[in-house]
Amino acid sequence: MTFDKHNCYCIIMAGGIGSRFWPLSREEKPKQFVDALGIGRTFIQLTYDRFSGFIPSENFLVLTGEVYKDLVLEQLPQLSPQQILTEPCRRNTAPCIAYAMYQLRQIKPEAVAAVTPSEHYISNADRFAVVMQEGLAFAASHPALLTVGITPTFPATGYGYIQTKQDSESVITPVLRFKEKPDLETARRYVQHNKFFWNAGIFIWNVNTIVNAMRVYQPPIAEIFERMIPYYHTEKEQEMVNELFPMCENISIDYAVMEKADEIFVFPASFGWSDLGTWGSLHENSKKDAHNNVCVGENIKLHETRNCIVH
Repeated sequence: MTFDKHNCYCIIMAGGIGSRFWPLSREEKPKQFVDALGIGRTFIQLTYDRFSGFIPSENFLVLTGEVYKDLVLEQLPQLSPQQILTEPCRRNTAPCIAYAMYQLRQIKPEAVAAVTPSEHYISNADRFAVVMQEGLAFAASHPALLTVGITPTFPATGYGYIQTKQDSESVITPVLRFKEKPDLETARRYVQHNKFFWNAGIFIWNVNTIVNAMRVYQPPIAEIFERMIPYYHTEKEQEMVNELFPMCENISIDYAVMEKADEIFVFPASFGWSDLGTWGSLHENSKKDAHNNVCVGENIKLHETRNCIVH
């Protein structure tokens, strides 16, 4: 499998509001635009950094709300305004991804794309880059939909799981089924077997493969974006998106396509992944002092304090 970076794209989904991270994450400036780790880079900047080593800056697209377009351009000045696709309303990941794929297909029908959330934490960026490049090479030569599965390190009840058809920890393998977020006892059973992986919400595919899957499994959504075909990359694109996008069903790509399609594969991997969806997960993934405290920021003094986050 070969990797041609000029044919590879990164699609960053950055339209969420991160409500579980309140009050740091607020609707006017959600989690993806905040330096929650106190390292001088926001989550969306870290996401860009992880891919920029093997994907050219001109091959990025960011999906976000209109109110966040200026924030994206401010934090990612490498991108042009044309690389920011704005949604008039939130309709979950399936319409978001469909818009990006149809729009990209108009100018690069042979493109292979990695689709990623904008606010996840990954500690081993080098291993992540290897997994992404191998996944993109696989998708370039296989008409399949590939998702990334994280080898579980504890019985998490806040993540969905992916069950594979065979035991595998290092190779791309077919998916047997997707599992909803389990209760603790079920999660413990999952972790005991090496056929279950956390669903990271990261996808890799050829644009034609996902567009064809949309046509088969979500005809109403596909029809909406096919109506826009004459307008992509024209002055009327945004007007048509604003008019037609709200007609899409509010549905995730997992429910819409991944749980229905046949040619679904998973790439099991370990690269220190967390969705950092809560303050608890931030505490877990941050450097702690002798009393298990996490301090983000300057001039913080603690007195008789244990197991806390001070931001």
